[in-house]
Amino acid sequence: MSAADTVEARIDRLMVGAIDPHVHTGPSIAPRALDHLDLARDGSKAGMAAIVTKDHDYSGVMTAALIARHNPELTTKVYSGIVLNNVVGGLNPFAVEHTAAMGGKIVWLPTLTAEQHFRWEAASGRSHPASTTKIRHAEVIPVTGADGKPTDAVKEILDVVARTDMALASGHIHISETWTVFEEAQRRGVKRLILTHPEDIVDGSANDVRGIAAMGAMVEHSLCMFLEGCKFKSRDEQDLKMFIDAAGVDNTIMCSDLGQVGTFHPIDGLRRGMKLCIDFGYSDDDIRKMFSLNTARVLGIAADLPAAA
Repeated sequence: MSAADTVEARIDRLMVGAIDPHVHTGPSIAPRALDHLDLARDGSKAGMAAIVTKDHDYSGVMTAALIARHNPELTTKVYSGIVLNNVVGGLNPFAVEHTAAMGGKIVWLPTLTAEQHFRWEAASGRSHPASTTKIRHAEVIPVTGADGKPTDAVKEILDVVARTDMALASGHIHISETWTVFEEAQRRGVKRLILTHPEDIVDGSANDVRGIAAMGAMVEHSLCMFLEGCKFKSRDEQDLKMFIDAAGVDNTIMCSDLGQVGTFHPIDGLRRGMKLCIDFGYSDDDIRKMFSLNTARVLGIAADLPAAA
């Protein structure tokens, strides 16, 4: 057996029980290469435990429920959550409560409508492919007031998240706002916190990652932003190792952040990310933590690892 075959076989084993907590499959107003059911079928073939669908404009919990009901043969479970952008009413506690009641796992703070996202688009000259300006001009949803503190609307969301025990993800708000909102979230009883891709849009540094992980939050890395040949690549591969080491393996989770047209399949993205981690020298146990166990813990779901793992 060649060295390449050995690595591929190792990745095959690591894919069993893997969880992708951030995929952009369809349907969506943005072009998608595959839909949620397609990915659940592909994930089942690969032995994945779960995927979490994310759309910037709607809660995917109803779709997840339909997939589970009508496809009992699938071994990859489908979960979803809600992103608090304009289309769902922004910081809408009714929508968050409904998502929780339907089994939602994550509440993302504003993404395409975060003030930081607008700054990032202006500075980078890039336009997000899922931009709601295709419908009408998007409006900023602030999460902090003039005093720099979380708004009352954010506090109401945090109370719902705490009461329903969902995970709170930072979305595309600036890293300085993430610190402020996460501190308030912990004061209000939120137990599950996820820092979304510090490597892009939100201006996160290694020190931010280190400090927010020390709060007990998980740091989620979007592999699409590190993979050679991916149209979303914005960071060097070694930056991923730098961020992992800053947070520590026990506070790091990986996602593909894929599903879009014109780039890797989400499962291919995970496999390429695992290959990077193997090249960095991480053990199988460490890789399982970052690609499965830590995600299962922060979302409160089962990893379904093989008995020998």
